[in-house]
Amino acid sequence: MSELFDEEPDQPTPARSGGGRGRALVITVAVLIVGFFLLTAFASVYTDRMWYRDVGYGQVFSTLLWTRVGLFLVFGALMGAAVAVAMYVAYRFRPMFRIAGGDASVERYRDAVTPVRGWLLAGVSIVVGLFAGTSALGQWRTYLMWRNAEPFGTDDPYFGRDIGFYIFQLPWWHFVVDFVMAVAIVALIATVLVHYLYGGIRLQVRNDRLSGAAQVQISVILGTFVLAKAADYYLDRYDLVTDDHSLFTGMNYTAENAVLPARNILLGVALICAILFFLNIWRRSWQLPSVGLALLALSSILLGMIWPAIVQSFQVKPSEADKEASYIQANIDATRDAYDVSDVEIESYSGAPPDGASAEEVLPQLDKTPVVDSKQVRDTFEQLQQPRVYYSVGSVLDVDRYTIDGEDQPLVLGAREMDQSGLNPSDQNWSNLHTVYTHGEGVIAAYANQVSAEEGDGRMVWAEGISSDTTDDAIVSENALGEFEERIYFGESSPSYSIVGKSSEGADDVELGLADTDTDEGDTRTTYDGESGVDVGSTFSQLMYAIKFGEPNFLLSGRVNGNSRLLYDRDPVTRVEKVAPWLTVDSDPYPAVVDGKIQWIVDGYTTTDRYPNSQRESFESMIEDSLQEDTGLQTIPTDEINYMRSAVKATVDAYDGTVTLYEWDEEDPILQTWMKVFPDTVQPKSEISEELRDHLRYPEDLFKVQRYQLASYHVTGAGEFYQGSDRWEVPQDPNATTSFQPPYRMFTDVGDGEEWSLTSVFVPRGKGNLASFVSANSDANSSDFGQLKLLEMTTTGVNGPGLIANEMSNNDDVRAALRPYEQSSNPPVYGNVLTVPVDDGLMYLQPVYAVRSGGTTSSFRILQFVIVSYGEQVGIGRNLSLAMDAALGDGDGSSPDPDPGSGDGDQGGGQGDGDQGDGDQGGGQGDGGQGGNQTVEEQIDQLLAEANDAFDAAEQAQADGDTVEWARQVEIAQDKVQQAAELAGKQEESTEPAEGEE
Repeated sequence: MSELFDEEPDQPTPARSGGGRGRALVITVAVLIVGFFLLTAFASVYTDRMWYRDVGYGQVFSTLLWTRVGLFLVFGALMGAAVAVAMYVAYRFRPMFRIAGGDASVERYRDAVTPVRGWLLAGVSIVVGLFAGTSALGQWRTYLMWRNAEPFGTDDPYFGRDIGFYIFQLPWWHFVVDFVMAVAIVALIATVLVHYLYGGIRLQVRNDRLSGAAQVQISVILGTFVLAKAADYYLDRYDLVTDDHSLFTGMNYTAENAVLPARNILLGVALICAILFFLNIWRRSWQLPSVGLALLALSSILLGMIWPAIVQSFQVKPSEADKEASYIQANIDATRDAYDVSDVEIESYSGAPPDGASAEEVLPQLDKTPVVDSKQVRDTFEQLQQPRVYYSVGSVLDVDRYTIDGEDQPLVLGAREMDQSGLNPSDQNWSNLHTVYTHGEGVIAAYANQVSAEEGDGRMVWAEGISSDTTDDAIVSENALGEFEERIYFGESSPSYSIVGKSSEGADDVELGLADTDTDEGDTRTTYDGESGVDVGSTFSQLMYAIKFGEPNFLLSGRVNGNSRLLYDRDPVTRVEKVAPWLTVDSDPYPAVVDGKIQWIVDGYTTTDRYPNSQRESFESMIEDSLQEDTGLQTIPTDEINYMRSAVKATVDAYDGTVTLYEWDEEDPILQTWMKVFPDTVQPKSEISEELRDHLRYPEDLFKVQRYQLASYHVTGAGEFYQGSDRWEVPQDPNATTSFQPPYRMFTDVGDGEEWSLTSVFVPRGKGNLASFVSANSDANSSDFGQLKLLEMTTTGVNGPGLIANEMSNNDDVRAALRPYEQSSNPPVYGNVLTVPVDDGLMYLQPVYAVRSGGTTSSFRILQFVIVSYGEQVGIGRNLSLAMDAALGDGDGSSPDPDPGSGDGDQGGGQGDGDQGDGDQGGGQGDGGQGGNQTVEEQIDQLLAEANDAFDAAEQAQADGDTVEWARQVEIAQDKVQQAAELAGKQEESTEPAEGEE
């Protein structure tokens, strides 16, 4: 029995042991969770460091890291220390004896908190410090610009401050003042809670609710807050030059005559109120501080809100044009300077061609006019120049110029990139996706101003592509771009990451290269040997990247070896944004063959929304058009800007990913500021090679922003601007009426000789007629590079793109030519409507494409016709010269051959000799121009013969396994038979006797 009683005290032990194991499990799980997050954070920082060191911008990483760490620690420590001191002082000067009238529930909380008050103080301080430090992290741009500010050298007209003050200094001081107010509020809350908990504040009594210590501490904190508010009122005065109003951005009459005096008064009231709170340290009476605080609140309502509204309603509105005139003028001047449109050249332009113009006079001016739409021919590039389904080009191709055979030629081109979505799902395993299908190869380029002159079927003339031996559907000018490294490891559609490098020198190549189409050897194998690539040969690096990408194969796969390197963040825009996070990057990088390499050229902008008196607008809205997909704006909290400069030209090597930044705008203070922050990261302008300069162009997004502003700010007088009688707008794209027409690159002659330009047009707001034509010199070798020229129409009633497109589509000849396509299962596709200045007039040009299809996976567009409008004349032909012939009356006015398979490229369906048949009879069919000198029987016989030839060609194509060619020839044959039947039917009708005749 004694043994049993001796064991009874030990019975609860298992319960205690279970509780201990539970606590240990909770602690273990907590430690593991914290450890996981710490390891993930460390892996992120470590891999970022590796990436920046690999691309040669380790200094950027170090500057960003230590700036963020410094801001986090300083502002986190300030917030945490302020709250800790406030809590400690409140506890230190608590009432030493229990005072009657206390709340019993509060006493219970006090008893519970007292044993852990030290831990509670530390915990609260750390938490609020973490929040404050995290908030300060995002201010690294503001801080670095403040520390390294460069002056603009121009003062604003109202405060006489350098513009750099508003862009570099004012935002930082706003943050500091707001932070002080936030510290005061958090410290006040902590102080009140501690005093209430320990009896310094008693809400249950009528008198002496606050102890002396509580009054002093609360007075000091409130005085600090109100003093910071006074500083805020002082800084808010300068914000008046960047405030948005209904008419414009910047200082206006009400702001200068009501809001500014009100803020000066509120500044004084806030200072007096702060002094009253500080005096309360000795007076210990809330009467005067309360009166001061009430006066401040009342003044902020009366002076800050009601009085400006009265001035606006009763002084400004009745005579707004006069009251706001000087402020509108300041806005016009600042906006034109901020968007760099103050020096635009404005010329008067007739817009109407001279009488009696002939095709022979006009055509020599159009030799380099593009007839190939870079958007519409993407599928043609895909089908005719992609040997495998896992290669692709961009959705919208780029337009550039190259010197070929001693002449500048406009080219439509795209990089042949890796597109892993084309792989069969069963082949999309980790090894294939990340070690085999690693890169694209080559550039595909076609002449923008040429189509086949041999077949007349709208085939493009390739300047660079696959050898002509591989397909009957391509005409290739071999090596027109010269010899260059063709492999593309860094591009717009490159894989997320690839692991490259052989395990040993004698190991087999595993990366799949472009098929050798000139031999029977098939696909080639290669290995990346560029200089870039993060070394992942060590187990530690493999572990870090396994954590970063959430992929254990970094540790498990034999494809990751001691010589492996990792390629990631491969999009050109992403790479530029990472090495220059202060830039706003153009949304359309473009490839160019430069110095034996494919280089992605990226335009970088400096932007701000703090330029005084300049009009602030949404960046996304300003660059929107029918080709725009994503802005990629990264540098400001919203997408609104009111200043923009083309500051940097960047290149990204498509093979090894090398990023190089070149200074372009040498006078931009924002760029100079960032070059001080990150020294040696931007190369001087003089380092740009001659061959690279040949391919630099005027930035597209900047041009869109400038044309958006010029729609209103071509007006330079305040009165006319206020009336709004001369507002323009960018016309809607005739082929996509929900968005603006995009600008186009072409050779133009607007009075100073031929130049490579970026062009667009304006129409009056809400109207369809043309207001002006705008162009920007896009030749980086020209002394006039970037010069904007505005041709204002002096002739009323010059039709804009929308009206012209409608006029073209309703023309009888155009309708006759396109009728066979519109009645087929593949209706015609209309390309862009180009506007080209010619001889003081404007010529409009629109390509028309037909879809050749051998199935859903092999459809592509072929240029079939070109429609032109010059003056009041509209013409359509197989090419530009034939269309001009038809428009200017060099032929007999009959419609061109509607047959999609007939006609010679030079003659546009038999129109070359001027003998054209009747449009209703499909005149002009066949080579050499038939119909005018042939009987109907001869035309029918020839059509049937051509149909028979087409059927024979279709059979041969089927035997060769060429489905696309088979479908094309069958369609040609069917059209020939249909035309012959129509001619026979009309002949029969014409031979029938009329009513009453025998």
